[in-house]
Amino acid sequence: MPGRIRSYIKFLVTVCLVVSFCLVEGDAQTRRKKRSKRAAPVAPKPVITNPPIAPPDATQSTAATSANPTGDDVKIISTADSTQDPSQPTEAAKPKPSPEQEQMQQTITNLSNQVNRLNDKLSQMQEDDRYQMDMERLTRAEQRAEQLRSQLIDVQGKISDFEARLEQIDFALRPENIESATAGYGSTRPEQAREARRKQLEGEKSRVQAQLKLVESSKTRLETAVANADSEVDLLRAKLDQRRQQMDAQPTPTETPKPRKPE
Repeated sequence: MPGRIRSYIKFLVTVCLVVSFCLVEGDAQTRRKKRSKRAAPVAPKPVITNPPIAPPDATQSTAATSANPTGDDVKIISTADSTQDPSQPTEAAKPKPSPEQEQMQQTITNLSNQVNRLNDKLSQMQEDDRYQMDMERLTRAEQRAEQLRSQLIDVQGKISDFEARLEQIDFALRPENIESATAGYGSTRPEQAREARRKQLEGEKSRVQAQLKLVESSKTRLETAVANADSEVDLLRAKLDQRRQQMDAQPTPTETPKPRKPE
């Protein structure tokens, strides 16, 4: 599962690099076009020449001769076009995006959509991985709690056996029981036989008591471990229930339709 996440991350980084390269290339083309427009020569402004106005009493020949001594026709230049601001481009002068730029913009849009979809899928995969990890932790915690509980049951059984053995030893240590146990030995010194029997039972009793103390300490530790394991199981179950509710509340991501290429 982590290997698949790393592969998705590598693909995401590659897509981001391609998008950055496309953006840089588009910016460079735009700058080159702006420089070419700035370097274009500016047309000189038209020169306005108005003919002189002849007096009303003068003859037309005199007015024509004084106005144009060379005999050429007088040309009047219209200044209607000069009222327009040269800094504002006309509709025909506005640059139109070329098919290559439109295709590049469409490619960038498609890559951005793919990156968004990959981010959504990566987030969903990470959420699923965390959920699976919590499930595995819950399973291990439940198994550990069961093992500890089984050990605790075994220890409790040993404690019962040791306590029963101590009761038997105490019963055997009674003087009448010792005497009856040594009556069949046929010894000339029955007090020595009774003393040996008593020492034997007391030594066994000491050993059983020592083992009982060890088992009781193990029982205390196991009870604490079982309580901690049960609390961990409860916490993990509550966490999984909360995460499951959040996952159910989230809307299911839908695939965005891919734009068609221009014919």
